[in-house]
Amino acid sequence: MKKVNLKKLTITALMAAIAVVGSLFSFPVFGSKCAPVQHLVNILCVVTVGPWWTLAQAFIASLIRNLIGLGSPLAFPGSMCGALLGGLLYKYGKKLPFAYIGEVVGTGILGGMLSYPIAYLVMGNKAAALFTFVVPFLISTCGGTLIAIVITASLKKTGVLGRMQARIRNVISLGVLRWKKIWNRCYGTI
Repeated sequence: MKKVNLKKLTITALMAAIAVVGSLFSFPVFGSKCAPVQHLVNILCVVTVGPWWTLAQAFIASLIRNLIGLGSPLAFPGSMCGALLGGLLYKYGKKLPFAYIGEVVGTGILGGMLSYPIAYLVMGNKAAALFTFVVPFLISTCGGTLIAIVITASLKKTGVLGRMQARIRNVISLGVLRWKKIWNRCYGTI
């Protein structure tokens, strides 16, 4: 049986809770509820726990928002596409701008276009077209991404982001490696 990383599970749950509470600060734009906190949380999750945990966080937050009446079914493609694309781009690109671009393109364009069949078939919106939700989703994701840029750039500049990532991913810090190297020189290998 594969072990579940308890740290990643906990952070994912906390981020989902923050996204749900943050959806109280939403505003309507062309028939969709724009919740920029969800996109901020997506990016914070991407850079800390990775793409698959971020996708789970987006699904859980969307589900809870729908169950308690704070969101619409459009929350699923909107948050999940950006979470997955941002996560995959960051995982393979290893740079923060990849996470930002992935969130904006995934949510704003892909999520906006994937919302059309949900609006038409599930919600009964016969006036919806393929690009109806692209503009509102872009407005929402750009707002959340700008806030995330300020936060993640500050965390990276101060070195906090790297320490967070190391602790979550159970990586030995450079300080421990340095002391181990000194110990090995003086007393032999451990």
